[in-house]
Amino acid sequence: MKLVKILGPGCKRCDALVTMVKDAADKAGIDIEVEKVTDYAEIARAGAVSTPGLVIDGKLVHAGGLPRPESVRDWLNA
Repeated sequence: MKLVKILGPGCKRCDALVTMVKDAADKAGIDIEVEKVTDYAEIARAGAVSTPGLVIDGKLVHAGGLPRPESVRDWLNA
């Protein structure tokens, strides 16, 4: 199981990223646990300078805006 953290204040883009990640995981048959992180200090510690951010298994893979769905799939498969 992969641990996925969505970093952001809970905006529409953050919610869209949650949906995008869940869809990609479902299509790839990957078990994930999604955690939303809204604490700005924790977001900064993760290295995200803009939101939404995406952390997979402790590694920041994206920050700022929405990534391409293909990228999310690739990150989950890595």
